[in-house]
Amino acid sequence: MIYPIVVFGDPVLRKKASDIEKDSIDVKKLAEDMFETMEGANGIGLAAPQIGKPIRMFVVDGTGIEEEEMKDFRKVFINAEILDETGEEWKFEEGCLSIPGIREDVSRNENVTIKYFDEEWVAHQETFDGMRARIIQHEYDHIEGVLFTDYVVSPLKKRLLKSKLANVSKGKFKADYRTKLPTK
Repeated sequence: MIYPIVVFGDPVLRKKASDIEKDSIDVKKLAEDMFETMEGANGIGLAAPQIGKPIRMFVVDGTGIEEEEMKDFRKVFINAEILDETGEEWKFEEGCLSIPGIREDVSRNENVTIKYFDEEWVAHQETFDGMRARIIQHEYDHIEGVLFTDYVVSPLKKRLLKSKLANVSKGKFKADYRTKLPTK
């Protein structure tokens, strides 16, 4: 099932998501739906809040990126907790399915250590680097109620971004996928 993507302005994107209790929902089915939704929107990551679900789950799929480290990078993260972010910070232009048409440079650490459960409820603790770490950090931010635009520090860029974000929340954007505007 393909869900509509919740766009900027919806309160679910600003709430810290709740842990999922084992067997409370069908995480395998939800993961399947999230991958289908993400792929239909040409994304490489999708967090549950982006489909209106305030729970700690996200999926990533970097297999379409032509880098050796990404060839098998398709994972489900449930109840994730970042334990450490290390290494040099590096800038990269990020975008987000919930903020269509807006891209900004974001600085993130090059390494992330994270613990999580997969869709089989197997516990993992892993360290990722480079683009894999960046994708995880971006999606993890969603379950913490943080958006990539929050990292913009320049006062001028913040002012310019404010009107663009207001337009997104009013539906003044183009997207090649189904979206859901904030409810008033």
